Amino acid sequence: MGCCFLLTDGDASVMIDTGLVGETILIRRLVRKLGLTPQSIKAILLTHGHLDHAGNLAQLKGWTGAKVLAHAEEARHVAGTYPYTGVARWCGRLEAAGRFLFRYRAAAIDEFLTDGQELPFWGGLRVIHLPGHTAGHCGFFSARHKLLFSGDMFASYFFNVHKPPAILNSVPELLPASVEKIRRLGPRWIVPCHFDFLDGKLHRRRFAKLYGMADWETFNSQPSTPNLQ
Repeated sequence: MGCCFLLTDGDASVMIDTGLVGETILIRRLVRKLGLTPQSIKAILLTHGHLDHAGNLAQLKGWTGAKVLAHAEEARHVAGTYPYTGVARWCGRLEAAGRFLFRYRAAAIDEFLTDGQELPFWGGLRVIHLPGHTAGHCGFFSARHKLLFSGDMFASYFFNVHKPPAILNSVPELLPASVEKIRRLGPRWIVPCHFDFLDGKLHRRRFAKLYGMADWETFNSQPSTPNLQ
C-alpha cells in the first residue's frame, strides 16, 4: 500500500523513494525485467525519511552505487534520530519499532535538495518543498509531463482518501501552505506514494476534492498517466 517509483531513462534512470524494508527483491526483479543494470540507476530521490520511504535505502545505495538526494531536514529521519514531540511521538515509537524489527540500516544523504532545484533526471525534475508531514518533505515535478510525485501529502484509496494522520506529521502547521503551493503549481497529474491504482488524473481529482479546490479546472480530455514503474 506504499509505493516507490523507478523512472526509466536507460542508463540515466532514477528512483523516487525505496519502499519498506524487505522490498529490495521486487525492485531488483523489476530492474532486470526492464533490461537495466544496477548501475543504470544514477540517483535515489527521497520525498522524506520515514521508514516506509527510506527502508531500503542502504541496500539500494550499496547495490546501485547511486547518490542519495534529499532535503537536509530529512537527515535525522534517515538516521533514526529525529526528536519527535507532541502527538507525533507515536510516529517516533512506530519508527523505532520498525527499525528494530526490520534491522534497518541507515545510509548517508549525499546531496541536499533545495526548493525549486532542477534535477537532470527523466527529462527534468523540479524539487517542490512541501513541509508539514516532515520538515523536509518534498515532491518532484516533471514539467515535461506536468506530473507531480506528491509524496505523503495525501493517501488515495477508493475506500479512504485522507490527509496524513496527525500522529505522523512533524510540523502540521506548515501543511496548508504546502497545499496552496500545489494548487498554484497546477499539475495535470498527481501521483502520491500511497494509492490504489496508478491513475494520475484520478488522484489529482481526489486531491482537489479532499482539499476543497473547486476552482481547479478538470482535464477530462487528457490521456492517462505517463508510463511509470
